[in-house]
Amino acid sequence: MAQWYFSYGKDAERIGPLDDAAAREQARRQPDGYCWREGFTEWKPIRAVGELGSGLGVAPPPAPPLRGSQADEIDYRIVGTDMQFVEIELDPGESAVAEAGALMYKESAIQMDTVFGDGSAASQGGGLMDKLLSAGKRVITGESLFTTVFTHTGSGKAKVAFAAPYPGTVMAMKLSEHNGRLICQKDSFLAGARGVQLGIFFQRKILTGLFGGEGFIMQKLEGDGWVFVHAGGTVVQRELKAGERLDVDTGCVVAFHDTVSMDVKPVGGIKSMFFGGEGMFLATLTGPGTVWLQSLPFSRMAGRMLAAAPQGGGQRRGEGSILGGLGDILGGDRNF
Repeated sequence: MAQWYFSYGKDAERIGPLDDAAAREQARRQPDGYCWREGFTEWKPIRAVGELGSGLGVAPPPAPPLRGSQADEIDYRIVGTDMQFVEIELDPGESAVAEAGALMYKESAIQMDTVFGDGSAASQGGGLMDKLLSAGKRVITGESLFTTVFTHTGSGKAKVAFAAPYPGTVMAMKLSEHNGRLICQKDSFLAGARGVQLGIFFQRKILTGLFGGEGFIMQKLEGDGWVFVHAGGTVVQRELKAGERLDVDTGCVVAFHDTVSMDVKPVGGIKSMFFGGEGMFLATLTGPGTVWLQSLPFSRMAGRMLAAAPQGGGQRRGEGSILGGLGDILGGDRNF
């Protein structure tokens, strides 16, 4: 017996799992939406599914349009292993957008321009209010007011490269292959094709917002073009079936499909909460959909560095030397 899920809009709560009989009844009552069951590669219009839509008497609606504008079609390559950067190749007239300060190098034919927001409003001819709203969204998600747009103004091909801010992995993701939308941690966007939109995703459940690791607000990347997302350490991709749940450290969530539900739960008893070293809550990700996880959240790396720094109250371990603090003085790392 199949387990069915129903969705009636990007902001509506998902319905399911339902058995076959309940799914047919749900389709009869509300046929203007989308459904999913194991074996489907994507969400389908309810009216287009013969198991549910036969006898409804109305032609299936068209597939949902991709969210966002038509993005530039760019080429790229990702270089490196631990400290990666992405090199983007542009044709004349094509543009890439990136976070302020992400530039590594560019060829002389590429013109650099700083714009308000994520640059998508400018590519669509948006007015001042569109630009202000775009910039406001970026501030809320912890990004700069400004984005840098790199446009190829010459002939032939030209390249521009953007570097990751800390050790980890740069992931190339084409939004058209992910139903036009990805939900990401709020500082993960590195660069993308012009036309990609950066928005806000609010956690609807207050506990998830308070204890979900990435806070109440996450990034929402929309459109149909390439985006480059940065994660700490090594990245693992997991495909979750409908109803399948994965418990994750709250800081290790990088991105997930908008069909995935994120919640939090306590790690266990009082002893585990206070002495287990894993925090008080775990993030729970429930399918269907794909999730991406990082092995080294930046907050964890920064915390270890701060704890080990003598100026921050940490203790110098001496790197295994029996000299310890005396070795630091002799080596010039510390003053008397």
